[in-house]
Amino acid sequence: MKPTAAQACGQFGGPLQDRREFLRRTGAGFGSLAFSYLLGLDGFSARAGNAPLNPLAPKSPHLPARAKSVIWLFMEGGPSHLDLFDPKPALDQLAGQPMPDSFGKPITAMGTAGNTLMASRRNFKQYGRSGLWVSDWYASVAQHADDLCVIRSCWADGLNHVGSVCQMNTGDILAGRPALGAWSTYGLGSANDNLPTFVILTDAGEVNGGPKNWSSGFLPAVYQGTQFRNDGAPIFHLAPPKTIGAKQQRGKLDLIAKLNQHFAADKPEDSELAARLNSYELAYRMQTAAPEAVDFSRETDATKQLYGLDQKETQKFGGNCLLARRLVERGVRFVQCYSGSGSAWDAHVDLEENHSKMCRQTDQPIAGLLTDLKARGLLDSTLVIWGGEFGRTPFNEKGKGRDHNPWGFTIWMAGGGVKPATVVGATDEIGLRAVEDRAHVHDVHATILHLLGLDHLKLTFLHNGRDERATINDGEIIQPALA
Repeated sequence: MKPTAAQACGQFGGPLQDRREFLRRTGAGFGSLAFSYLLGLDGFSARAGNAPLNPLAPKSPHLPARAKSVIWLFMEGGPSHLDLFDPKPALDQLAGQPMPDSFGKPITAMGTAGNTLMASRRNFKQYGRSGLWVSDWYASVAQHADDLCVIRSCWADGLNHVGSVCQMNTGDILAGRPALGAWSTYGLGSANDNLPTFVILTDAGEVNGGPKNWSSGFLPAVYQGTQFRNDGAPIFHLAPPKTIGAKQQRGKLDLIAKLNQHFAADKPEDSELAARLNSYELAYRMQTAAPEAVDFSRETDATKQLYGLDQKETQKFGGNCLLARRLVERGVRFVQCYSGSGSAWDAHVDLEENHSKMCRQTDQPIAGLLTDLKARGLLDSTLVIWGGEFGRTPFNEKGKGRDHNPWGFTIWMAGGGVKPATVVGATDEIGLRAVEDRAHVHDVHATILHLLGLDHLKLTFLHNGRDERATINDGEIIQPALA
């Protein structure tokens, strides 16, 4: 007689009495499979030591990537959208008058008592097939109008520089969260073996808030940004002492690796130790790669002139833009170039004097970067971003300056899958607030991650019992900006 299903399964653990007993015993296995799957989504397996030892190993994106690298041109201090990319005829007509009550009374960093609306003194023209309006301060960048996607409707939450720079980098005005470059490294790994994946370049003083702006936050420390110095070796202590040869250096690292591996043998859960092992090896490889990356001696004179390296005013920021191109060529995924680090764009007292100086320093280098990337076939795979932590107010501050404006300001993007020759969103008639297709900082971050092939809703990290993500609790992709 043919055995029943229950009898047939009895050989796997003793006789089963009936179908109900069979399901009771095997059902727990189904739950374990589901639980294992959920732990995988949560990243528990990686943290438990089952992941590859190299935390920077390349990872598959969530969706087809449009950009391989990001170059973020960060104008620290707050460039005036009203005098660069967002002309307002109504503001010119109302100049000298108090701001109409219909626009509300914003609370600004310096207050609004006695302030009146201030016209722009710039000469705006339309460029390219898009008819993009650009002021004479950025005449060289304007020649690339058909490469730009200008988002005029950005807004943020901070009033002051430290919190606002922090939010533009990390999504929050309070310190402690990972920078967007750290999130992208966590999500995608490294595209090179010899250089950092996330690099910071500054041109003047200390960035407001300092290293917290490129911190890994609650992510493992291996994902934090690396700041390159302007002079000398790009990274402190990169070169070994002259008394130590390559063979001795290699032998020392091999011995350290053996000792650490021995120590880690019974500690598979210690991911920080694995990261430390990889950092030693990366530092060793960087001793050759990093100095070569910052060496411009093989660049042609024409290329150096393109970036303005032959002029005192443009030499420093132009050098950083050229270095950014060289880094993305070598597989660096995320590069931030700060202009005016230390809030040099902060034009409270004299907008004309301040912005004339800062635009002279940046106009030619930015145009040179776009020209060079395009000529080398890199623009399609490199997302270039321009902007600051906020814009400036339509009313004056101290007579000839403008105050901080987080309620409506402009950034632009080029290459890397954005829609060229496009203007997205708008501010109101005087440029105070974003009113059409409003784009919060979290929306900007979601869009950047999307272009890199990462879904900001799926890019999560378990921290204090919560699945954290780069865009915190919101963020939507800026669809009109996509090609």
